[in-house]
Amino acid sequence: MATKIRLRRMGAKKSPFYRMVVADSRSPRDGRFIEELGYYDPGTDPATIKIDEEKALKWLATGAKPTDTAQSLLKKTGIWEKHQLKKNG
Repeated sequence: MATKIRLRRMGAKKSPFYRMVVADSRSPRDGRFIEELGYYDPGTDPATIKIDEEKALKWLATGAKPTDTAQSLLKKTGIWEKHQLKKNG
């Protein structure tokens, strides 16, 4: 099963709120997911990003591929660099 780390859109119309989830790559954007890793709220100033580092590193180690947006959020929180350090050395 190919897994992806991606954002699941929630919230009201014109007021988005996203949850970062691990899902099967074949499932729809807001459909079934395996595990929730955290959330991203672009409506606050500055934007709120809260991701469970332990869970994210576990899924990255098992081969889950983040989408471009999810990867940029992982970079902002520093989780992506920790994953690269573990992977390369």
